[in-house]
Amino acid sequence: MPRRKNYVRSAVSAANMKLSVKAASLVLASSTLVSALLGIFRDRWLNSMYYDTYPEGLDAYTAAFTVPDFLYFVITSGALSVTFIPILNERLVAKNRKSAWELSSSTLNFLALLCCVASIFIMIFADPLVRYVVAPGLNESSMSLAINMMRVIAINPFLFSITTVLNSMQQAVGRFVFCAAAPALYNIGIIVGILSFTKGINIFGIQIFEGGIMGVAIGVVFGALLQLIVSVIGLIGLGFDYNFKISWKNRGFRTVLKLLPTRSLDQGIDYVTGIVNTNLASHMGEQSIRAYQQASSLQLMPVNLIGVAISTAYFSKLSEDAAKGKSSKDNSAFIETFCKALRSIVWIAMPIAVLVFFERGYVVNFIKNGGDPKIASVLGSFVLAIFCQSVFHIASRGFYARQDAKTPFIISVVAFVFWLIVVFALNALGFGPDGLAYAVSLSALFEVTVLLIFQNKALDKKIFTPKLWGALARMLLAAACTGVVCYIMTRLLPLRQADNSFLETFPKFCVISFVSVVAYMIVCTILRLEEVKPIYAGLKKILFSNNIFKSQKK
Repeated sequence: MPRRKNYVRSAVSAANMKLSVKAASLVLASSTLVSALLGIFRDRWLNSMYYDTYPEGLDAYTAAFTVPDFLYFVITSGALSVTFIPILNERLVAKNRKSAWELSSSTLNFLALLCCVASIFIMIFADPLVRYVVAPGLNESSMSLAINMMRVIAINPFLFSITTVLNSMQQAVGRFVFCAAAPALYNIGIIVGILSFTKGINIFGIQIFEGGIMGVAIGVVFGALLQLIVSVIGLIGLGFDYNFKISWKNRGFRTVLKLLPTRSLDQGIDYVTGIVNTNLASHMGEQSIRAYQQASSLQLMPVNLIGVAISTAYFSKLSEDAAKGKSSKDNSAFIETFCKALRSIVWIAMPIAVLVFFERGYVVNFIKNGGDPKIASVLGSFVLAIFCQSVFHIASRGFYARQDAKTPFIISVVAFVFWLIVVFALNALGFGPDGLAYAVSLSALFEVTVLLIFQNKALDKKIFTPKLWGALARMLLAAACTGVVCYIMTRLLPLRQADNSFLETFPKFCVISFVSVVAYMIVCTILRLEEVKPIYAGLKKILFSNNIFKSQKK
């Protein structure tokens, strides 16, 4: 038994080692990919059970998430990660652990208390929130179901807030393994709800829950608990000295409170779009809410895999370089790190957006047997948002690393007004769910362009040099060539009416994607883009580091 405990402790310690930026990017990207795959199977099972047989139930389930997610993202999510981590980093770099843990405890307690109040608020006011704000276009039975589901899911902001603080602490010190695993466990919890809780919950022969789609909502809460547990495990060996109080006198905590509202409002603006889109979609007929949400989820998968994963991995380094640049009045290191992250994201996001556009029918087939024209059409309208939102995450973090939350907030307000004008204009013209996606894409393009312009002006040395412009132009050319190859491949391996299962669609998708990616790599090599070098180096290491090859060379 002691040996087993030592083995577990050693495994946890190994997983909790500080990672380099490249290793952190790989861990985050891999975990995001696993979570995305689990999300695909989650939606596939859920759609197979209810999309055609009980569409109003799925619309209600989708609508139930809007307010809990909105309050969590406004209060905690991105707001915390970009305000808390740089300030915690400063204390850890200065080896002032007492202040660091006091800051962490205070932030954890404050946000947990705030989100607890928010959760109670949602439970009490779920009825008017659904009936008059979120989905007034639902019929009465769907609305009643959405209200009940929202009251169950309302506990999530409280659980998520604790998890996010714990994960941010780990990211600040270069630990990514356990916090990266949290989203995958959240999806596992929902899958358990779909496959098990929908059949009812029986404990010791006592039926405490009859089942049905409400079981999925219970699975959502179960998933939130699972990711909280794994985040707690990630604290092992960190030396975190938790204190059950809020230290209002801690300067770092006061700085977080000062920066948090601006970033929270910025984050809130982004998620108001989700509420408005759900409201508008509720008037567009059955399955419109679900179709838009499914396309949005598919669109966010590459954004999270590329933009969020890479920018999160680089954020600690950006914060360190910004702090050093502030003291030395030399931003060279910050600009170098920022450009490296930007180029990496653009290089990966461009071809991915192209592949999603041409293979959208195949992708939708993964989450629903036989596909769905409405979901595929909306996903195609999101293609520009895939690229722009991926770049957005590093563009905004460039400001947050320098503890400037005001500029991105003002830009978000302007972009929100731009989005409102576009979305209501397209809705009036009868574009349907596609119009909602077009509006998101156009506003994302507007926002990321303005962010990069202001980022370039804010520094003493320019980010967008002729060298960077040249690299971006070559990436665009390579992505265009990839689009031509991908289009040809979809004509050679088209979707047929008989392709009604995952196993029939997936091989075609893999062949088309593989040929297109190889074409992209070849064009990038011809154009001498430096981003391909680590790929070739990795392949060479895998193929030629084997002892057999070594012995043959000797």
